[in-house]
Amino acid sequence: MKLNLQFDFLVDKEKNTITLRREFAAPRQLVWDAHTKSELLDQWFAPRPLTTRTKTMDFRDGGHWHYAMVEASGTEYWGRLDYIKIQPIDHYTALDAFSDANGSINPNMPRAHWDVTFQDLAKHALVQTIVTYNSLNELESVIKMNMQEGMTSTLGRLDDLLLTLTK
Repeated sequence: MKLNLQFDFLVDKEKNTITLRREFAAPRQLVWDAHTKSELLDQWFAPRPLTTRTKTMDFRDGGHWHYAMVEASGTEYWGRLDYIKIQPIDHYTALDAFSDANGSINPNMPRAHWDVTFQDLAKHALVQTIVTYNSLNELESVIKMNMQEGMTSTLGRLDDLLLTLTK
């Protein structure tokens, strides 16, 4: 059975932001865990057909998540999320960046500020992510990299995982 879950992908070129609002058919605590525990992130945080592999994760204020999205051929695309402030099961802020395998940030690629909020919606959870870029040029470059399609696929994988975890 396919549920009709909210999914908004809103681009604001005046504020250089992308706002994602996504409803999940799972309790907020479980959705929070899926966003904050590497063993769960590794099961969904990449668009199909890529997979995710965590190299290091330290989920705390000032900590980070260093991971690779991996193609079937073995090609790796490295990323790093630096956590700024965490308020468990409600909210976290972080800086997202492309990196190399050692965790060094790629200065030639866009870096974004993520503001992620988790709310209860009856039996579901709503996650709002506001992604802010430093410039319109950076925002437009990630849009050209198919961010909307990538996030649609990635969040669909999270739906699939949550279904297995709530049975």
